Amino acid sequence: MVSEAPPFWWERAGWQAWALWPFSRAYGAVAARRLRNAPREKIAAPVLCIGNLTVGGSGKTPVAIALAGQAAATGLKPGILSRGHGGSVSGPPHLVDPAHDSARHVGDEPLLLARAAPVAVSADRAAGARALLARGCDFLIMDDGFQSARIHIDYALLVVDARRGIGNGHVIPSGPMRAGLVEQMRHAHGVLKVGEGDGANAVLRQAARAGRPFFEAHVRAKPPGGISGKRCLAFAGIGDPGKFFDTVGAVGGEVAVARSFGDHHFYSEFDAQDLLSTAGAQGLEIVTTAKDAVRLDHGGEALAELKRRARVIEIEAVFDVASAPRAIVAETLEAWRRRRLQG
Repeated sequence: MVSEAPPFWWERAGWQAWALWPFSRAYGAVAARRLRNAPREKIAAPVLCIGNLTVGGSGKTPVAIALAGQAAATGLKPGILSRGHGGSVSGPPHLVDPAHDSARHVGDEPLLLARAAPVAVSADRAAGARALLARGCDFLIMDDGFQSARIHIDYALLVVDARRGIGNGHVIPSGPMRAGLVEQMRHAHGVLKVGEGDGANAVLRQAARAGRPFFEAHVRAKPPGGISGKRCLAFAGIGDPGKFFDTVGAVGGEVAVARSFGDHHFYSEFDAQDLLSTAGAQGLEIVTTAKDAVRLDHGGEALAELKRRARVIEIEAVFDVASAPRAIVAETLEAWRRRRLQG
């Protein structure tokens, strides 16, 4: 399975979507009410939320890293709030230690985010925020949580993948939307389209109707040495593995074997042995994503060997208008100042 989302979510709405529509209507009503009425604790620092409209990957992680870098360049001390994914963190917030924490414990995205700023992993975002403030952070970036986090958001930036967009546009379970588009846009402050394609056009039109600014960015790959002109075994367990396979080709590699796993897949020794033997039998270079690479740590011998052999393609989000990150951080700070004046 390519991702946790069923394939029909990303196609034009067919019978499956319409058969589930009554359940989606009920889900959407509950989600809309939660967005409108959820108690939002006010945190003693500006909060910038990097959210998305749908389940599945939209490119939030590199965007959060880029905005953390912008905040730091402004003289702020950013900290990042994350719920993690599939981790076993419970109880008090956990401050991520990239040298010792495993993806199984804290999630893969927090390990990547911790390269840019301190990261607190907690289901209780308010408790996580307080832990970061105690650490000395004065500007909080929330990775996801737009629909559900119970803290006040000073600026909500919704990230939309330009290729997949919002899929069939239906709400869970008949589509990937976490709530109706119009309802979600009411609570957003800006929209960011990432990548190339027309999949985000419906969202941009709605943002324009709602008077919300929209920005554009693209993902820039940092190719590792040793894959240009080489036949590769590419593997990925992310929301849209096809995008990664295209990236391998774009940086000069030839994808001879493509292996897709579920989003946030935790690799087993068997997985590693299979990938190593396939690559060895065909004389292929092994290439993967940074998010997948961190899930290979703290495992057995085969996982360690796969980590050693794999060439990792790092990516970064680059805003098409260079001043956009500065504007987003400035708008967050201004909203925070207004909040303080209002008490």
